[in-house]
Amino acid sequence: MAALTYVLLLTIVAFSVPLSRVLGDRVNREVKTQARAAAEVVAATIGPESVEPPDAEPVEGGDVKATVLGAAQTAANQVRGRVIVVDAAGRIELDSASPPAARGTAYGNRPEFRAALAGRVFQERRSSADLGRELLVTAVPVRFEGKVVGAVRVSQDVGSITRAVHRGRLALLGLGLLVLAVGLAVAAFLAARIARPLAALEEAALGVAEGDMTAVAPERGSREQVSVARAFNTMTDRLDRTLTAQQQFVANASHQLRTPLTGVRLRIEEALAESPGREATEHLEAATAEVDRLSAMIDDLLVLGRSGERPQTGRPVALAELAEGVARRMRPSVAQRGRDLRVISAGDAATVLADRGDLVRVLDAFVENALVYGAGAIDLIVRGARVEVADRGPGLAPGEADGRLFDRFQRGSAGRRHPGTGLGLAIATTLAARWGGTVGLEPREGGGAVAFLDLTGAVA
Repeated sequence: MAALTYVLLLTIVAFSVPLSRVLGDRVNREVKTQARAAAEVVAATIGPESVEPPDAEPVEGGDVKATVLGAAQTAANQVRGRVIVVDAAGRIELDSASPPAARGTAYGNRPEFRAALAGRVFQERRSSADLGRELLVTAVPVRFEGKVVGAVRVSQDVGSITRAVHRGRLALLGLGLLVLAVGLAVAAFLAARIARPLAALEEAALGVAEGDMTAVAPERGSREQVSVARAFNTMTDRLDRTLTAQQQFVANASHQLRTPLTGVRLRIEEALAESPGREATEHLEAATAEVDRLSAMIDDLLVLGRSGERPQTGRPVALAELAEGVARRMRPSVAQRGRDLRVISAGDAATVLADRGDLVRVLDAFVENALVYGAGAIDLIVRGARVEVADRGPGLAPGEADGRLFDRFQRGSAGRRHPGTGLGLAIATTLAARWGGTVGLEPREGGGAVAFLDLTGAVA
C-alpha cells in the first residue's frame, strides 16, 4: 500500500502541477483574447459620426451613437468589465460604467490610449490606485479609411480571472484526491486479499512451532500462495510422521532396554549376595552404578523424545507453593549431605499456567545439580514469575554462562568430576519451553552459581 500510495502521489503531482500551470496560462490567454475581441467588435461598429467632437453639429442618423453604446454595453457584460470609447483627441465619447464619466473628459494622457491612438494594440496588467485592484487593460484603435479616429478601451478586474484559475486548480486537486482515494481503496482490497492467506499460513506455522503438528494452512489465494500452503502442509505432515516414528522408537527402545538392564542388575545383585572377594565386590558395585546411570539416561532420553508432543492446557500453579513443595521433598537428601535447603521470597510470587509435574522436574534438576556440584546452603528464591536455585559452590567457568551447558550431553568443568548423564539441563530447557518459559545459568554475587526458571510468558 505504501508503494502504491507513493506511485499514485508521484503520478498525481506529475500531472496536476503541469496541468495547473497550463490551466492558468490558458485562462489568462482566453481572457486576453476575449477582451481584445470585444474591444475590436466595439471598434468595428464605430464610424466618424460616432466620435465627433463635443461641439460638432449632430449628423443625420442620430441613432448611430445609440448603436455603439449598445455594443459597448454588450461587450462590457461579456467580459465583466468596463468599456470606454474616446475620439482622436482622447476625449471620452462613450462609457459603459454606471454612472458614466462625463463626455469630453480627457483620457488621452493614459498609456493605453496613447498607444491605441498611435495605431497600436495595447494590453497589460496594472494596479489601479483609484479602485485598489489589479486590472487587465486592453485598448485598440478605431480606424476609418486608414485613419485613426478614436480608441476603445476594455478594463477587467483580474480578481475574477484569478478566482476562475483557482476554481480550476481546486477541481484538479479534487480530482487528484478522488483518484488517490480510489487507488488506496483498490490497494487495500488487494493487500487484504494477499495478506489473508499469509496470515493464515503464519497462524498455522505458529501452531506447528508450539507443537501442534495437525495445524493446516488453508490453500487459498493466488496460484503461488496455494502452492506455498500446499508445500507447507506436505512438510508438516511429513514432520508429524517423522516425530511420531521417533517417539515410538524411543518408547520402544526404552521398554526393550529396561528388561535386559533389569536382568543385568539382578545378576549383579546375586553375585554380590554370594560375598565375592573385595576386588570383585568393587567391580560389581561399579557395574551396578553404571547400570543405574544407563537407566537414568534412558529415562532422560524418553523425556527428550517426547519434547515434540503438544502439551495439554496448563493449570494454575502458585510458584511459592511449588517452591515449598520441592523444598520439603528434597530436604532429607540435602540434609544427608550436611547442607541446608531454604526457600526465600523476594516479592509477590506469581501464579502461572503450566503443568506442575514439568515445573517440579525442572526445579529438581536445579537442586540436584546444586547438591552434587555446589557447596554451602541451597537457596530456592521466588521473584515474581522467576524461581532461582542458588548455591555457594565453585560457580561457572569462563564461557559457561552462554547457554552451552543446556545442550544435550554437555557437562561443565565442575560436573566432569562427578557421574551424570549430561541431560538434566537439556530436559529442563525442553520442559520450560513447553509453557513459554526459559531457563539459564548465571554467576552468583559473592561466589557460586544461580540456575533460574523464568515463566513470565506463562503468568495467569
